[in-house]
Amino acid sequence: TRVEAREFMMQVFFQMEACGDFDVNSRADFMNQEKIRDQREYCNELHSLLCNKKNEVDDLLRKYSTKWKIERMPKTDLAVLRLAVCEMGYAKVPAAVSINEAVDLAKKYGTEDSGKYVNGILGRIADELAAKPAQCDETTESVEEEHA
Repeated sequence: TRVEAREFMMQVFFQMEACGDFDVNSRADFMNQEKIRDQREYCNELHSLLCNKKNEVDDLLRKYSTKWKIERMPKTDLAVLRLAVCEMGYAKVPAAVSINEAVDLAKKYGTEDSGKYVNGILGRIADELAAKPAQCDETTESVEEEHA
């Protein structure tokens, strides 16, 4: 299911951060294709998005994370936030869906305060993205072209 695929990709993003490996060509190192059978396209898209748009994603997180620098943020929270920003900003997943799923993942894997923290940051990012829909569409098209 998509929920399981999100959880899987959050774990992949966590591993990528732990290894410092955001090379799009390293997909096979992190992704067990058997585990994501029916969600392979979605998972591959998210992996490519983070690898190609990590700086932009992290810039948004830095802008709205007032209490923690990315480098000091709990890695589970960072993985959840990156996943949701990729979904909302580039994969055209509705913000409400992405935020709700991200909060659930943060509560499951993060600290006691992770759910509220993730919700606050993503809510502000969603507001900014909603104000600039044309920019997101152009970015999505350029990512698709890079992988064509």
